[in-house]
Amino acid sequence: MTEAARIAASAGVPVDAPKAADGVPHGQPVLDRLVALLDLERIEEDIFRGVSPKHSTLRVFGGQVAGQALVAAGRTVPPERGVHSLHAYFIRPGDPSVPIVYEVDRIRDGRSFTTRRVVAVQHGKAIFALSASFQVAESGAEHAEEMPDVPGPEELPTMADLVTEDLRRTFANATSRPRPIDVRYVTEPAWVSRNTGPRDARNQVWMRADGVLPDDPLLHVCVLAYASDMTLLDAILARHGVYWGTDDVNGASLDHAMWFHRPFRADEWVLYDCASPSASGGRGLATGRFFTRDGDLVATVVQEGLLRIN
Repeated sequence: MTEAARIAASAGVPVDAPKAADGVPHGQPVLDRLVALLDLERIEEDIFRGVSPKHSTLRVFGGQVAGQALVAAGRTVPPERGVHSLHAYFIRPGDPSVPIVYEVDRIRDGRSFTTRRVVAVQHGKAIFALSASFQVAESGAEHAEEMPDVPGPEELPTMADLVTEDLRRTFANATSRPRPIDVRYVTEPAWVSRNTGPRDARNQVWMRADGVLPDDPLLHVCVLAYASDMTLLDAILARHGVYWGTDDVNGASLDHAMWFHRPFRADEWVLYDCASPSASGGRGLATGRFFTRDGDLVATVVQEGLLRIN
């Protein structure tokens, strides 16, 4: 894809996109825009360039930078080596109005493992750094925690069902953005908990890419990395009965780590089971586990976020 075509593909909302009950575009055309967003332009052997969607907020969504950086790393690795882990730091807010340059450092190519480091650069400064490890398929010991007993996604309301008129007025920018990821809340959303009072530091949602993705395993991993930055820190907010934009709360992702345990498809339902074991020093820690509908644990996430409640 040329840069002009890629920018056009990721810049606006497709005119043929269906709209949910609350008027927000979703479905395959919107998901295709996310796929285009992750289709980086190679400008040198180990240097790539990505853009942000036209509907971005004041700073680039962290999941977008993580997903794009993982794409950059993966494009320098043989396809038979799958991602098994990533560790990342959010260094500066990203500027959605200019492209992001991803510089890949080929740290190591071993017999079984490949290691890459990626730095995302804007305005001559690093905004994000990621280390990713890839591994050839191997057999070994097998065990996993069981999936929590929760209702299925079809039994739960859609985001369009949850977004009331009051919520649209309060979160006009966030609730009107196109939704490439279908999210269904199992637990009470944190924006509801701020009215009902603090609850357990837990957040559970079903999510999936809202359409059909190509069969490329790297793309499915990158889409899950993109989605993993959604709803994770809500487990912290629920514990304190506050929410972004409605209370005097400042926050941002600080670092993010993921481990991929088993194959999965990001366009099939996965349960994102999130909890917060601790918050202190203006920071909050959240952990997440992704389960397939069959109960397979496919990925684990840990993130620390800035959390200042004034």
